[in-house]
Amino acid sequence: MRRLKNGLSVEQPIAGDELRAIKRYLGSRSDAMPWLFISERGQPLTRQSVNYLMAIAATRAGLPAVRPHMLRHSCGYYLANRGYDLRLIQDYLGHRDPRHTVHYTRTAASRFDGLWRR
Repeated sequence: MRRLKNGLSVEQPIAGDELRAIKRYLGSRSDAMPWLFISERGQPLTRQSVNYLMAIAATRAGLPAVRPHMLRHSCGYYLANRGYDLRLIQDYLGHRDPRHTVHYTRTAASRFDGLWRR
């Protein structure tokens, strides 16, 4: 997959219940399209259609404007708050430069909880 901003291509493993659900979904489809998510016209979803769908879902949920890239940032903050290694987060998000990944750890103050307790 070609990435914007010259990011690294990374593989995101899917296993367990998620993988089984995806296989069931693909097995139930009558088309032979190679894409997981397709439009009503049987084409891959465009960036604009994903933005639109997320905006509609956010509105229905009573949330402010939500964009797909916010999910990426949420993932980075979640991993940092859970105490995962900076290098692992960098690899997972496909950052070439660790300075981009450090951003997620700056605000993860909860990672210090219990640091000095035994």
